[in-house]
Amino acid sequence: MKTVTEFLTKNRTVYLATVGLDGNPKVRPFQFMLEDGGRLYFCTANNKPVYREMQKHPAVEFSICDEKFAWLRLYGKVVFSQDRPIKEKVLEGNPLVKSIYKTADNPAFEIFYLEGAGATIADFSGNPPQTFTF
Repeated sequence: MKTVTEFLTKNRTVYLATVGLDGNPKVRPFQFMLEDGGRLYFCTANNKPVYREMQKHPAVEFSICDEKFAWLRLYGKVVFSQDRPIKEKVLEGNPLVKSIYKTADNPAFEIFYLEGAGATIADFSGNPPQTFTF
C-alpha cells in the first residue's frame, strides 16, 4: 500500500477509465485524494455522467505515469461513502476540491474508494512489474 500511495501522492493527476452509459469506454483526468484505513479515496460530483457510469458499472481502472515514464495501473470496484470525517480530510487536503464543494455537507459532493483493489507498477527497465493487492 505504501508504494502505491507514494506513487499516487507524487503524481496526483490520474486517468480514470469507465464504461460509459452508451457502452463505450470513457477516460478522464482525476486526482488522488488520500489513503485512509487501507483505502484509496477519490471524489466527484453526483450530477456528473462519471458518477452515473460508476453506479452502473463500478469496475474501473486508473492509469498514471511519472516523469520517468514508470506507470501505475490501479483497479477495483467503486464503493461510494458518506464518511463525513473522510470528506472533511479531502476538503482540507485539496484547495481545488474545497473551492468547488465548500463543505462536507454539499449534497453533490461524493467520495469513493476501491474495493478489491489491485495495482501494477511497471517501467521500461526490463525488471518485472510490481503487483499489489489490498
